[in-house]
Amino acid sequence: MRLGVQVREALPGDMDSLVALCLAARQEAAVGAQLCTDDADRLRDQLGALLAVQGGRVLVALLDDEPAGLLLARVVGPGPFTDLVSLDIEAVYVLPSARRRGLGHALLVGATTVADEAGATELYSSPLPGARGMQRFLARLGFAPAASHRVVTTAALQRKLTHEHAHAGGAVRRSGPRGLEDLIARRRQARAARQPAVEEPGTPARASGADQGRASITMQVSRAVQTGRSSSSTRTTW
Repeated sequence: MRLGVQVREALPGDMDSLVALCLAARQEAAVGAQLCTDDADRLRDQLGALLAVQGGRVLVALLDDEPAGLLLARVVGPGPFTDLVSLDIEAVYVLPSARRRGLGHALLVGATTVADEAGATELYSSPLPGARGMQRFLARLGFAPAASHRVVTTAALQRKLTHEHAHAGGAVRRSGPRGLEDLIARRRQARAARQPAVEEPGTPARASGADQGRASITMQVSRAVQTGRSSSSTRTTW
């Protein structure tokens, strides 16, 4: 740790400095709204809640005794499906004027101390989208990709679930008695189409197009023969 750099757990008297650091981080980030609110009073309450909750940790980095960086984290686990304990780093931030002084490195050293004390075997961090500098910083220290996060607003998810539920309900109704009757009717029609037609007694069978053509030619020839015979008979008589 470089001279003039110090990291310690946040004290009640650091609250105003922590709020100012969070607001600076929000303004700098491209998606700052995903980081924190822009309301200082709400930020103060949220930071106080993190400090009060079990496992909540807030570290402050000092440069020449002035707050210049912070780390927000929570000790997670063990849980219902794992016995492992981990440290979830929610935010790491250093003021631009204090960078390249070792504050980020010192904050991560403090995080490993917190993890050791809590029995955490792993540390997780979720940098904001587009925070390339933080991504490179964490990768250089050995953080590897572990999972991807997806986000949706509560209102949007509720609308989507309601829409899908309505469609699912319609599908269930269509598969009820009415749907069964339609299925039976379609099968009967298909079966009838495959069976040959049965002609009623006394009803002449319908001839195909070729048969009808041949019958027409035969009738024409017969008429011609009859006409010829009639003419011959007439000439003989006269």
